[in-house]
Amino acid sequence: MISKQTIDKIFSTIRVEEIVGEYVQLKRAGSNFKGLSPFHDEKTPSLVVSASKQIWKDFSTGKGGTAISFLMEIENFTYPEALRHAAKKYGIEIEEDKKDFSEEAKMAQSERDKLYKIHEVANDFFQNFLWEVEEGKAVGLSYFKERELRDDIIKKFQLGYSPEKKNAFTEYALEKGYSKDLLEKSGLSIFPENSPGGIDRFRERVMFPIHSFSGRVLGFGARILKNNVKTAKYLNSPETEIYHKSNVLYGLNQSKQAISRKNVCLLVEGYMDVISLHMSGIENVVASSGTSLTTEQIKLIKRLTENVTILFDGDNAGIKASFRSIDMLLTEGMNIRVLLFPDGDDPDSFARKHPQEYVEKFIENEAMDFIDFKAEILLKEVGDDPIKKAEAIRDIVKSVSFVQNALKREIYLKQVSSKFGLSEQSLFNELNVQKQITQQNQPHHAQPQKEAPPAKMEVVPLDEEKSDPFLFEVLFMENKLIDHMLMFGDIVLKRRNEKEEEYQITVIEEILYHFDEEEYRFLAKGNEVIIEHVKEGIRNEELRSGNFFITFMDEEITTKVVDALLPVNELENWASRNIFPPNYGDKIADQVRGDVLLHKYRYIDYLIAQTAKDLEQFRDSDQTKYFELLQKIMLMKQASIRLSEMIEYSPIKGIYVNRKK
Repeated sequence: MISKQTIDKIFSTIRVEEIVGEYVQLKRAGSNFKGLSPFHDEKTPSLVVSASKQIWKDFSTGKGGTAISFLMEIENFTYPEALRHAAKKYGIEIEEDKKDFSEEAKMAQSERDKLYKIHEVANDFFQNFLWEVEEGKAVGLSYFKERELRDDIIKKFQLGYSPEKKNAFTEYALEKGYSKDLLEKSGLSIFPENSPGGIDRFRERVMFPIHSFSGRVLGFGARILKNNVKTAKYLNSPETEIYHKSNVLYGLNQSKQAISRKNVCLLVEGYMDVISLHMSGIENVVASSGTSLTTEQIKLIKRLTENVTILFDGDNAGIKASFRSIDMLLTEGMNIRVLLFPDGDDPDSFARKHPQEYVEKFIENEAMDFIDFKAEILLKEVGDDPIKKAEAIRDIVKSVSFVQNALKREIYLKQVSSKFGLSEQSLFNELNVQKQITQQNQPHHAQPQKEAPPAKMEVVPLDEEKSDPFLFEVLFMENKLIDHMLMFGDIVLKRRNEKEEEYQITVIEEILYHFDEEEYRFLAKGNEVIIEHVKEGIRNEELRSGNFFITFMDEEITTKVVDALLPVNELENWASRNIFPPNYGDKIADQVRGDVLLHKYRYIDYLIAQTAKDLEQFRDSDQTKYFELLQKIMLMKQASIRLSEMIEYSPIKGIYVNRKK
């Protein structure tokens, strides 16, 4: 169990903008950062990251919290896993509270946790065999050395070797106490009827671990080294609960920072292409190895950049088949360039032949946009045949039809018009035809479904027919006062008592005094929890405002606090338009006083409505009780009238003004 001292150190060290920035391309917007939501498809950024408050908020889904909660959301980490990941990133040593875990706690580990663990064990086994065992050094390490890989690169990508013995890893894992069922589910071992001891899926192969975005091992790619064996050259892990090849890009974990920094992703085909480019100093590269490019993989790239350069072998016979990938990238709003290496070269061999600067300049200067690329490929064998030429141009226009941005589409069509000497009108007509064909072939895309709005914190479990405008108003003001406490709780207000003597009181204390004075019963459960912690803090001579609650592992509380600290207007960067509206909190002394009065006013109206419901029960059955309640209502109405005379609120300025004494 991670010690509290370590947890405190992690929270005080990590930076939310750095953690989120590994997954999302963030751009500065005033004092905050903004980016596209990684949880929701969108074209307009709705993710806000506050470096000053060390929190994030995704306004499209309602999610929000700290850097740790972000890791939990995006990686499906448990709380301890997220803490350990952050500690590793920032070089923080984990201190454990020495407590024995019960058998029940051990059994509580999820299936996913066990799968992650067995892959970690396998990865260590394969690496150890490569570096420490004679067979691994003689076969596996020798192969990597022949490919001119340096030791640091081999270790960076955690390359390994699976030995010739048919059940070397399976035997090792079983001795460690891992079950046959887990080994089978992981895809690392097979247990046929004629081999009850199990067989390793990967035997006598060099191993390429496939990592998640955050660096956890999900599966393996394995290359056989013998040429005379009738088996697949590359063998990949099967689909498991944690590994779905269509959702993973090889090298993304090692390349994500470089992709974000350079704002372009190089897309290649194989493991060695990625590794060789890294060795030459070019790190913004990933591979879709083992699968055709998928929408999920494109979205992984789009978190970091919208710019993709596809690198092809010069003699690759499958280049035409890659046109589908281009269309998919365009559909997702990516900007695409394509590079063909000289005949006989692929990214791996080209990177090993030339120094980094030469390779970088070659990619920059020789990469062409998708129109020129498709034209070069499609028109290569057309000759003077007008029908074939028309088909080639139609294919190019078809790709343009996948571009989502209307302005970009028009610019691309102008480029095609200029390149082939065709009228823009005829190309626009063809574009419309291609769009119709696409919609017919993909009817489920024609009418995109509107997503349900994000769920909000349920403050009161009432059915629609039982909803009450008085209840709504008092809840609104209750939440507003709690927000003031979270946002400005430690601000000291200057007040005067009835004798006009000046005294000082914090926002937290003034609002708490109001709640206690009214003997107020909170209508939102989350608010009650917050108030209890605030009161406990005061008893310990400690003011607990928003930052105290940010690290709570209570989603309801954390969401409420983030909503208070990052209101929706944080999405707008008004200053960039020379608009400077008043800031929330500029007049906090007036806001607190006014909102306390307004809450009191709404609460009295709510109590009047509730008492009126009780009144009818006693009209005929209990005259004494009836007149007692009637008198109570009259007194509350008098109080309500006095409060209404005191309250004058300016919705434009957002403050209370000209209040009558």
